[in-house]
Amino acid sequence: MGEFIGVFSVFLEVQTALVAEFYGVIHVMEEAQKMGLTNIWLECDSALVCAAFTTRTNVSWMLGNRWNTCLN
Repeated sequence: MGEFIGVFSVFLEVQTALVAEFYGVIHVMEEAQKMGLTNIWLECDSALVCAAFTTRTNVSWMLGNRWNTCLN
């Protein structure tokens, strides 16, 4: 059983819910990396965001660099 570290909520000025979902996931992954966490549980309501972990093709061009950095 893992340890609960916390939750967050961020107000973003974005145009679509999909972009907001990606921003949320990117933010969590960046924070986890700063904390030195390598094994995290991430929950997301968007099937496209979940699919982007395996296909790496569903990411908007404006998020592509940050997304690829997080995956690496």
